[in-house]
Amino acid sequence: MRVGGVVFAVGAVATLITVIPLFIGADPLPTAAYVVSMLMGVGFLIAGAGLVRSIGHQRRADRAAQARSAR
Repeated sequence: MRVGGVVFAVGAVATLITVIPLFIGADPLPTAAYVVSMLMGVGFLIAGAGLVRSIGHQRRADRAAQARSAR
């Protein structure tokens, strides 16, 4: 989830940087800047996948603990 958070933050900063020239009337940035801003969505997906994986791991650990205590 940490990697997803970092990738999301990089994408968020890139999004802010690419939008600023549009508001101040400057020339738009090159296409590469807009591609980097797409990392925001990628980071969100990575963090979500990490969260789902963490939930699954915690559930398996809880089931194993319940099985041990039932004996």
